[in-house]
Amino acid sequence: MKNKKPSLIKQMSPYLKDYRAFIGLAVIFSIISSTITVIGPDRLKEITDTITKGLTGKIDLDKIGDIAFTLALMYIGGALVSYLASFIISTIIQRFSQRLRNAIADKINKVPLKYFDSHSQGDTLSRVTNDVDLMTQSFNQSLVTMLSAVVLLFGSIFMMIKTNGVLAATAIGAVFVGFMLTIFIMTKSQPLFKRQQDNLADVSGYVEEIYTGHNVVTSYNARQQSKEQFEVLNKQLFSSMWKSQFFSGIMMPMMQFIGNFGYVMVCIVGARMAVNGDITIGTIVAFMTYVRIFTQPISQIAQGITQLQAANAAMIRVFEFLSEEEMETENDKTQQLQTVKGDVAFDNVFFGYDPNKTIIHNFSAHAKAGQKIAIVGPTGAGKTTIVNLLMRFYEINKGRISIDGVNIHDMKRQEVHNAFSMVLQDTWLFEGTVKENLIYNQEYITDEQVIAATKAVGVHHYIKTLPQGYDTVLDDSVSLSVGQKQLMTIARALLKDSPLLILDEATSSVDTRTEELIQKAMDKLMEGRTSFVIAHRLSTIRNADLILVMRDGNIIEQGNHDQLMSQDGFYADLYNSQFATA
Repeated sequence: MKNKKPSLIKQMSPYLKDYRAFIGLAVIFSIISSTITVIGPDRLKEITDTITKGLTGKIDLDKIGDIAFTLALMYIGGALVSYLASFIISTIIQRFSQRLRNAIADKINKVPLKYFDSHSQGDTLSRVTNDVDLMTQSFNQSLVTMLSAVVLLFGSIFMMIKTNGVLAATAIGAVFVGFMLTIFIMTKSQPLFKRQQDNLADVSGYVEEIYTGHNVVTSYNARQQSKEQFEVLNKQLFSSMWKSQFFSGIMMPMMQFIGNFGYVMVCIVGARMAVNGDITIGTIVAFMTYVRIFTQPISQIAQGITQLQAANAAMIRVFEFLSEEEMETENDKTQQLQTVKGDVAFDNVFFGYDPNKTIIHNFSAHAKAGQKIAIVGPTGAGKTTIVNLLMRFYEINKGRISIDGVNIHDMKRQEVHNAFSMVLQDTWLFEGTVKENLIYNQEYITDEQVIAATKAVGVHHYIKTLPQGYDTVLDDSVSLSVGQKQLMTIARALLKDSPLLILDEATSSVDTRTEELIQKAMDKLMEGRTSFVIAHRLSTIRNADLILVMRDGNIIEQGNHDQLMSQDGFYADLYNSQFATA
């Protein structure tokens, strides 16, 4: 039986547990403020009746003054505690949002890589920014208001019944119809707010995608096509937002109409009762105020419900992400290897991104410490997948991968990652100085080591031409070529100085001359390290100790360059196809 999904209240509870006392205090302040507001008309009734009696004689100004002074003090006190309640709730909401963002940031590091393979970056970013911001804004605008509105509603009903039952029934009956309409509209509009946030995520994801690939879009003259697709997504967002905001906007005018209708009914019935001598003028004055107090919280509750619907839709998306399946916890695991020699073995490894569709079939290979292992094959053969499995970015379905005889599944991911330096085909540099980008998260790296690494890959001269040299901040004002970025990421990997090295198409973005320089430096620096090299340019791996030739998730050939060329098989065909015209 499928586990029932916990309610949003239960999901929110852990993030609010430290603030329950403050929430209680805010509730008490709101009750005090609302109670003062409800008592006010009763004081006005006394003033009105005193003035009415004095019209036929002497008006008791002292009594009126005392009541007015007391009323003024009450309203000042009510405003003060109302502000305190608002301040407390607003602070709690901001703290709650802060905790949610921290939870999302932690979650990003805990979800497996397959989550990001199946969700666009824009969708994830929308949950962190748009959804959390909408939730915060909606809560700020609704919670304090609704809290005091509920107290005002019940307090005004009590005081109306206490003052006059007939007029109370008239007012409540007139507003009841509007309240039922509010519930009906709320039920119908809830899915629209969820659709609005989903469509907003689609627009954010598409904009992020098109912006990232702007050069490709331009070179293929696809700007019109991209614009048309954006217009489709934008129209969907417009439609869902218009509908949700339509229902949101209709609440207040409808409740104002119902409130005014109740106001008129009280005037008519009250006037008739006053003429008959059943009630005093003061009672009518008090009831006119009560009707306003009574209809105002209903309008606020209706508006608050609409805002809470938007918050609810945003929270659903946030907690959907926070409830995603996480990677296996490793608190019980300890350090397995004090010193990594670099002996790596794949034993009968099976893997599929979808468990029902295996793409790596019975993969076995052995890399001795210090060897250079090249993995080659056509696109989609499984080369990068093998490296991802070795780094434990994904868990294998069957088989065993070991480092120095230790199953990497028994090692903490952090221990596995520390054993590797890695350079990917896609470069990544953050906004910071050149030196910070090169040292990235490493300790005790000297300036001499940084310069030695950049000289080894041939990027030192370029860095020295920058305005501040190694202290130049890499931002939009600094123009770096793809090749220069790749050289810096290679230098970063060299500075990490790990016993195992992975190069995934590391030289694919540089020219032939630069590639040769990098290759010489890499050959020298890879001495004593176990290196895994994925390359389409087979010239870069001719000196590899072992070449694994993959196709369709299988090793179809293995050996060094000379051995594979003598076999005149698949590798020889690949190699000759690249150098046939050389």
